[in-house]
Amino acid sequence: MRTCMVAYTFYETDNRVRRYAETLVRRGDQVDAIVLRRPGQTPFDVIRGVNVYRIQKRVVDETHPFTYLAKLLFFLLRSFYMLSTHHLRRHYDLIHVHSIPDFEVFSTLIPRLMGAKIILDIHDIVPELYASKFKISIKSFPFRLLVWMEKLSVRYSHHVIIANHLWFERLVSRSASLERCSTILNYPDPLIFHSVKGPATQHSDEFVMCYPGTLSWHQGVDLIILAVARLRDKAPNLRLLVFGDGPERDKLQALVKEHRLENQVTIGAGVALEQVAEVMRHVDLGVEPKRKRSFGNEALSTKILEFMAMDVPVLASDTLINQRYFSGGLVDFFVSDDVDDLASAIFRLMNDSQRCATMRERGLQYIQLNNWDAKMHEYLDLVDVLVQPQTKKPSPHFHRGTLSDSDQPSSV
Repeated sequence: MRTCMVAYTFYETDNRVRRYAETLVRRGDQVDAIVLRRPGQTPFDVIRGVNVYRIQKRVVDETHPFTYLAKLLFFLLRSFYMLSTHHLRRHYDLIHVHSIPDFEVFSTLIPRLMGAKIILDIHDIVPELYASKFKISIKSFPFRLLVWMEKLSVRYSHHVIIANHLWFERLVSRSASLERCSTILNYPDPLIFHSVKGPATQHSDEFVMCYPGTLSWHQGVDLIILAVARLRDKAPNLRLLVFGDGPERDKLQALVKEHRLENQVTIGAGVALEQVAEVMRHVDLGVEPKRKRSFGNEALSTKILEFMAMDVPVLASDTLINQRYFSGGLVDFFVSDDVDDLASAIFRLMNDSQRCATMRERGLQYIQLNNWDAKMHEYLDLVDVLVQPQTKKPSPHFHRGTLSDSDQPSSV
């Protein structure tokens, strides 16, 4: 089978896109990926058997809606051209388009007319993300326009994958039919994220926290920096590693300088998943600080599951989605947007090795049931049923458009 992944993202750092593509390659399929390019990267590369075409350079610095939209539209046109020409030379059986944006799915028009099956994968639900990013009302015309575009994109696609169950419910209620939707979480790939260390910390006199991910306002990275500032005198051995790309980078660096935290806080660029795993292997605490009064309340963080897989305890904001998936002592929660509570929680965990050990143990048990090796059949069954409906039958594990207990992450 020939498949193409299309995503307005950097392939090396996108867990979800890589996981699908490399899984298909491992079973013998041919896979292309049409993605973005960082400054200095080559236009073409082969990564773990995937042909990666980097068709557009991007610096993640958009602060205005029109700048953001212009880049998306350029990518739409370029990917439309590449998909069309590639398909005419060598037919694609399946094209898997990753949102955002939803309308990127229309880049597949020519292959779709010629018989290719189309999956739309909604990583982030676009109207709510846009409203949070650019501070617009859900009653505004741009928001309603994005909902209309969401409906068109969903109806155009043969199947829709949504990244969590809250968004599944939202999408089905306003844009999609139940039988054409599935929920597949951002499960960590054990080939990259796996534990290799014992319970003892690898730092003799430092306590190292880590945040890997997008540097956007709703992610709340500034809150961690302010918490480190609050703990300067009580915990001089506290260190924070931040690495990622996003429009808040300059503000975060200025915040570090303002509070004279250059010796305690390091902000690095986004790196490939293999490097993310290597950094995680040497930290004491993972922090996920999303603001729940924004889009972040419903956005499930991949990094929480990745930290668990790497045997690292997690301190997370008490967002609606985090409490839905990680209750029962899997992680420690702090009150979202409350710097004092975040600082108190960090200090408490720095001095409670038993609590950290318990979270590590529970996290590893959870990940044994909720990793990509255990869940990849959900995707492979879907792909086979779409591409070869007459010859392929779904396995007993395949669930299309349901919210039964078996669709939820398995409990420990």
